[in-house]
Amino acid sequence: MVDTSEARHALGDNAARQLANATKTVPQLATITPRWLVHLLQWVPVEAGIYRLNKVKNESAIRVACTAKDESLLPETYVDYEDPAREYFLNAVTTTLDIHTRVSDLYSRPHDQIREQLRLTIEIIKERQENELINSADYGLLASADPSQRIKTLAGPPTPDDLDELITKVWKEPGFFLAHPLAIAAFGRECTRRGVPPPTVNLFGSPFLTWRGIPLIPSDKVPVVKGKTSILLVRTGEKRQGVVGLFQPGLVGEQSPGLSVRFMGINRNAISSYLISLYCSLAVLTEDALAVLDDVEVGKYHDYQPTYR
Repeated sequence: MVDTSEARHALGDNAARQLANATKTVPQLATITPRWLVHLLQWVPVEAGIYRLNKVKNESAIRVACTAKDESLLPETYVDYEDPAREYFLNAVTTTLDIHTRVSDLYSRPHDQIREQLRLTIEIIKERQENELINSADYGLLASADPSQRIKTLAGPPTPDDLDELITKVWKEPGFFLAHPLAIAAFGRECTRRGVPPPTVNLFGSPFLTWRGIPLIPSDKVPVVKGKTSILLVRTGEKRQGVVGLFQPGLVGEQSPGLSVRFMGINRNAISSYLISLYCSLAVLTEDALAVLDDVEVGKYHDYQPTYR
């Protein structure tokens, strides 16, 4: 008969793990997104936190002539500007990060606690930045679209006809569509149903659906309410008189354009504090740089009953 007394006292997995030097990952944050909108915008530095947008007033009153072979008088004209001009002010997305010095001193191997805390906080701030660029009541894309540049879907779900109509609103060098992933999926279903599946294009190393050569950029910051959402079409850049992002250059503790991280000191409770601030805004230079397709239904499935998420 085999003596099992030694086996009963053998080191088990649970005990061994206490001494094992396990491979540890950096903290994973599920809410981090690619934030394509921030990458696709042209960013313009702003002096003193103010961006003044000068627009031409009464364009139809500017007179020109195509002269024939005669001695008729040339028209007299000048270009007038809107007064007062609209001014955009930079908004701050900010927070204070607190870390106990004991934690940073004792538990910074293999991953630096301060660095990881700063990285995660900055990611959350940048997520809020993209949300504000789309949804801010003051300067966000959805609030900045001119009423003449807003249309509604023909039948609810987003169809090729709807996106074609949207292109007529931003026909001068359109840059990209911006939509919730559910809206892009709904558009893909409508295209497939019609037998015209949209082609893809690679940007930033990732594939995107396109329509008429214009990429559909996903963002979960575009709101979906009761099964309905919006699709935006954007032209970008100052030279194209499009949409531009605004940031404050030359900040103390600047980590990237508009982003500042400043050490605020250690208090009597041994808490070290860091001030993290991101200064940004957005400007639509001309009305036809932005158009919005509203009332986009995302829950229609042709082979199933509608399901709103």
